Amino acid sequence: MAIWFHSTVNVDQIKEFGIGTMVEHLGIEFTEIGENYVRASMPVDRRTVQTYGILHGGASLVLAETLGSIGSALVIDRDKYYCVGLEINANHIRSVSGGSVIGTAIPIHLGNLTHVWDIKIMNEEAKLVCICRLTVAIIRKDAGKSFPGVAGSGKYIKD
Repeated sequence: MAIWFHSTVNVDQIKEFGIGTMVEHLGIEFTEIGENYVRASMPVDRRTVQTYGILHGGASLVLAETLGSIGSALVIDRDKYYCVGLEINANHIRSVSGGSVIGTAIPIHLGNLTHVWDIKIMNEEAKLVCICRLTVAIIRKDAGKSFPGVAGSGKYIKD
């Protein structure tokens, strides 16, 4: 049974999330959505490499956070909630200097207030490049109306 809020979600629908964002700039393409995972590819090219010509760790984190955040957005009722990255960590296992990498996000925990995602990034030979864990905060859209200064209200807490 699928974990998604709308059972009819497909790859074409999630491509809309990336239009006009860093996702589009880096060439990230959503390739597959399963019952409990989201997958995308990212080119290893001039946009995503660092000085030594290998995949930039930050680009890997963009791919990972994109996949986990999109996954959370697909699980929640977006009319009532929104989701934002709270924490991400990564272990860079292997370098990549060309071609593309493929990331797959699978949930570890889908709670009312937080989601935790496991994201594995592989090279074209299906060898592990990077492993990430992303925690996503789930926030009610009306949270700031009752509690000024809290996340979601559009106001900042001042000292």
